[in-house]
Amino acid sequence: MHEGGCFCGSVRFTIGGEPQGARYCWCRDCQRIASGMATVNVLFDADTVTYSGAMTVLRRVADSGNTVERGFCSECGSQMYSKTVVGPAQPMRVRAGTLDDPEICPPSYIIWGRSAPSWAPFPDGMPVHEAGPGSPLISVSQRKL
Repeated sequence: MHEGGCFCGSVRFTIGGEPQGARYCWCRDCQRIASGMATVNVLFDADTVTYSGAMTVLRRVADSGNTVERGFCSECGSQMYSKTVVGPAQPMRVRAGTLDDPEICPPSYIIWGRSAPSWAPFPDGMPVHEAGPGSPLISVSQRKL
């Protein structure tokens, strides 16, 4: 069982499953909600994650063309998760910083690397996908704004 919550403590969650992996996302939406950085997401089956507390939910068509739902604490604004609601089935993306133990699954790759700014810090040797999961790998020098 894994647990976590928002900055102010108004939203808490439990996860009854194990992570499928973790990744950095440099899509423009994630850069905007993470104040210029990537989001760090731990992937879980959505049916294993249970939230309590007031959340604001936003839905938007992402760069992938999928409709993505993002949940934020209604009190402090902490971003809690994102999940695809229209498009191919994908795991729920729980924000690593909201986990009580963010060490449970370190990121192993980067998605939407082509969208990252030139100054973005990429861990040495980490695979970088041009766009979403399964897209071609790129070198760090192939990034562009």
